[in-house]
Amino acid sequence: MKVRTVRFNKQDQPEFFKELNRRVNQYFKDNNVSKHGNAKMVFKTIFMLLLYLTPLALMLTSVVSGFWPVLGMWAIMGFGMSGIGTSVMHDAIHGAYSSNSSVNRIVGYVINLVGGYHVNWKIQHNVLHHSFTNIQDYDEDIDKGVMRFSPTQDQKSYFRFQVFYAPFLYCILTIYWYLIKDFEQLYKFNKKGLLADQGLNFWTALAGILFHKAWYFVLFIALPLKFIALPASQIILGFLLMHFICGMMLALVFQTAHVIEETNFYKVDENCSVENNWAIHQLRTTANFAKNSTIFAWFIGGLNHQIEHHLFPHICHVHYPKIADIVQTTAEEYGIPYYQHKTFFGAIKSHFTLLNQLGTGAYDRKLAKAA
Repeated sequence: MKVRTVRFNKQDQPEFFKELNRRVNQYFKDNNVSKHGNAKMVFKTIFMLLLYLTPLALMLTSVVSGFWPVLGMWAIMGFGMSGIGTSVMHDAIHGAYSSNSSVNRIVGYVINLVGGYHVNWKIQHNVLHHSFTNIQDYDEDIDKGVMRFSPTQDQKSYFRFQVFYAPFLYCILTIYWYLIKDFEQLYKFNKKGLLADQGLNFWTALAGILFHKAWYFVLFIALPLKFIALPASQIILGFLLMHFICGMMLALVFQTAHVIEETNFYKVDENCSVENNWAIHQLRTTANFAKNSTIFAWFIGGLNHQIEHHLFPHICHVHYPKIADIVQTTAEEYGIPYYQHKTFFGAIKSHFTLLNQLGTGAYDRKLAKAA
């Protein structure tokens, strides 16, 4: 069953994105700057890979030993793992890391180094999430089943507790990806014809997943169990800690950009249409946070500038701070919302407030009252 394409309203202020594109392109032209990565991206790539792999090497060679030092190494790896996800492979799979497609493809493969599968990520993130942000039955990021991320989703009695169990689910996010989600997505994407769009069939993709899962298991579970002089239970605890840290960071960074009180949620009509054009839809469903937090923004790959990223996914994140003012000014000129929170913690508060409102039905009551 082929996925039906959502029809965006091309008559909804088409001049906005045309003008915004012109201004952003003019910025790069005036400053003679490439839209792709630069030496800063190369340095960040090396840094994140070392942050992830050096602690592993220190543990395997017994340079670091003992329960607490080893646990600390796993914790550091959790931050390196999330840094690779947000700051390295993300740009590469979008084609923003380099002007060379081969470089993008090779660097994009590092998602397999953190337990994922590059093809599934490209389909879920690039094809579905970016194309159909916050649209029910299309955006996989809000279609979780055990949680209600949108008022367009049916209410379940257990959702009233989701604000309490969400942190636990966020912690096991990457473990779930490694063990289960990639296989679930493979079946789903094949059924919808999305694998074929990537030039793959089911069995080829399955072989790819099994291959990458196998060597990941050897490198991050089997070798530590063999060479780290600690009980297996303590090594597995460290492995889980790494994933808990990474899962929580990735979940909060991505969810606070789209599932907060300010952003909108949509469902297509009988013609598979939505009310806004694509660019305006991105602004209504996306928010920024922590605009002035330089170090934090560096570590999470500029994903605090999600608005800029969704409008210009093929521009490397190192340029987002420079074009953010252009995007905000242009949006305000055309009367289009530009949602943002001053701090990351403010965005997290808004996210969990919305989770509570969606879970208890307060959000639905608010919508009914407004209508």
